Amino acid sequence: MENDFEGNFKQNGALNARVLLLNQSYEPIAICNVKKAIILLFLEKAELVSDNQSLALHSARQVLPWPSVIRLNSYIKLPYKDIILTRKNILRRDKHKCGYCGRSDLPLTIDHIIPKSRGGRDTWDNLVAACLLCNNKKGDKTPDESDLSLRIKPYRPNYIMFIINSVSRLDENWKPFLYQS
Repeated sequence: MENDFEGNFKQNGALNARVLLLNQSYEPIAICNVKKAIILLFLEKAELVSDNQSLALHSARQVLPWPSVIRLNSYIKLPYKDIILTRKNILRRDKHKCGYCGRSDLPLTIDHIIPKSRGGRDTWDNLVAACLLCNNKKGDKTPDESDLSLRIKPYRPNYIMFIINSVSRLDENWKPFLYQS
């Protein structure tokens, strides 16, 4: 049987709040939930780097800091994190907005800026999210020929950008680790 504390947290989803997970080298590697972070801290597989001062975890005998950023105690060698070119990742990169009109309230497709029939390829810098209206207006033409202009510059995203875009609100404690030069 679960205790009231655990039951209350499961109901409001607090243990699913997000925590930035750093490798031993302080490189961001993932986002995990508070529950996973507490387990890693308890098992001494990670250390607390930054906590949320306005929250705490209460047990019968202890008050624990609410983790915001944790760091693994041992280095994990990860393969190079290349973002795979998929429809979902293009939509995520373009923030689910049309690259031509900026609308997000219409169904989105993926458009080849240089049409495939003219040698356009499936690359990060040639694909953009487009609403059905703009995609139909553009058709098999270039943006200039169809009197459309891109509001965004397509680019190959990096892994850190995907971490940032996967959260609705960025925790202030994360910024020093995500925006390093």
